[in-house]
Amino acid sequence: MNIYYHLPGLFEFYDLYKAFLPLFREHREYFYDWCEIGSIYGAPSDCIWGGGRVGFGDAEPRKVAELMKEYGISARLTFSNSLIREEHFADARCNKLCKMFESNGANEMRSVQNGIIVHSDLLLNYIKSKYPGFYFVSSTTKVITNFEQFKAELDREEFRYVVPDFRLNKQFDKLSALTKTQKQKVEFLCNECCWVGCYDRKKCYENVSQKSLGEKCEDHVCVSPTAQRGYRFSDAMKNPGFIGIEDIQNIYAPAEFRHFKIEGRSLGSALILEFLLYYMTKPEHQLKVREEIYLDSSLDLF
Repeated sequence: MNIYYHLPGLFEFYDLYKAFLPLFREHREYFYDWCEIGSIYGAPSDCIWGGGRVGFGDAEPRKVAELMKEYGISARLTFSNSLIREEHFADARCNKLCKMFESNGANEMRSVQNGIIVHSDLLLNYIKSKYPGFYFVSSTTKVITNFEQFKAELDREEFRYVVPDFRLNKQFDKLSALTKTQKQKVEFLCNECCWVGCYDRKKCYENVSQKSLGEKCEDHVCVSPTAQRGYRFSDAMKNPGFIGIEDIQNIYAPAEFRHFKIEGRSLGSALILEFLLYYMTKPEHQLKVREEIYLDSSLDLF
């Protein structure tokens, strides 16, 4: 059974993927044969429908769409702003993106459909009615930590996938009791570094939503005891909710879970590469892949 990774940085790490995707296609022997790229997600800078992370992606949308089309990968627009109001529906930039990526998605000549990661039901209903060519993903920014609420979200027909809060990742008894249809819709967030005891996660995401809308607000103060360290993959691996490659192979895949999200849109290309090496690349080929990427003179990895 194939495992599908949903990777960060559609606009933010365009140059990295422009170098990585040819390697993934031309040297498939470097990579685990049981994994595929399910999608690449992100949002450009100054995108008011964006959320989750303050967008800094500056890649030209047309080039991004063409790259995803060339490699047959689903592009997901991260429109997870939780504070959207009807007055924001008219935003020209976001509507232009929807038109472009909907037309670049599945049609009679192409089977790969593009998607939208969404938080607001208002925005979901607007995009569904105006751009029906997308599929939809329920955003982890909803911070769904109650398992019954999570099941209810899985049962919503609007969503093809649902990303629960990382603190549900290890509730194996409840996860194993899900129906096959529900399991196929679960998309686990693997590498979250947020403090497992965080009580302010929803406020953190709301702060990002305010900034995306251009509203004046104070920076959110992270309540984690180790906030000053920033994101470190080595710290994420110690998180009780972390899902490593052995967990995927030995626990989740046998239980019929297939979809795994890698976070990292606000991080640097060098760290994203480490995620690609850890989750997708055979150990004996990791140095080759790292060298190919590092020696690409067009990349700024730090």
